[in-house]
Amino acid sequence: MITIKSAREIEEMAKSGAILAGFHRGLRDLIKPGISSWEIEEFALDYYKKHDAIPEQIGFEGYKYATCVSVNDEICHGFPRKNLILKDGDLVKVDTVVNYHGAMSDSCWSYVVGKSTPELDRLMEVTKKALYLGIDQAKVGNRIGDIGAAIQHFVEDENGFGDVREFIGHGIGPTMHESPNVPHYGEAGKGLRLREGMTITIEPMVNMGSWEAEMDDPNGWTARTMDGSVSCQFEHTIAITKDGPKILTSQDPEFDAKYLLK
Repeated sequence: MITIKSAREIEEMAKSGAILAGFHRGLRDLIKPGISSWEIEEFALDYYKKHDAIPEQIGFEGYKYATCVSVNDEICHGFPRKNLILKDGDLVKVDTVVNYHGAMSDSCWSYVVGKSTPELDRLMEVTKKALYLGIDQAKVGNRIGDIGAAIQHFVEDENGFGDVREFIGHGIGPTMHESPNVPHYGEAGKGLRLREGMTITIEPMVNMGSWEAEMDDPNGWTARTMDGSVSCQFEHTIAITKDGPKILTSQDPEFDAKYLLK
């Protein structure tokens, strides 16, 4: 079911998104060589408690953690682990969902641990730009396929990276995952037409190699690149408004403006 949000509901989701954005800003100082990925989970639990928010992922289809912490070839849904010590050059994706008094927000961000490389810098830049190209298409009257086509063309045709197919964006609020599905690939002009008041996530996952993924059998949640290449992800929660897409999880409006076309 697709729910159309009022201006008041979108404003409440923006408050939730501001809490989530603050969490991601805090990770910029936390993530460094030598910490465990479990310390990210502890930081999330403490941060959300201080902000009167609920980590909505806990209990979702049996998931046990407030965060997904995926490292290097892990595409998504990686478990935070006490025995996973981050090292220089790792690429860490941190995905989490905030429930603030019933209003939902969802965002993933990628972080290089310590010193980066030109290859990682390019992967991150392409993934980030792909996110914003998708956001640019999230306008009243456009179709879901316009979002996916813009992302896929940029990622694969222009840059030769793998655009993950198995995991996609989605509607959000009042529940964590709802219709419509928002693939990051597809054909322009096809699919559901976007309406004012819809709230969705756009969250491209981009592999340095092939787009193909496989599941990590031991835990049944974590997806990895099939060829072992590094994967990157950036995600925002978006509201479709008459004035264009509104980013509800913005960490820095000036940063966002640098990437958006308008």
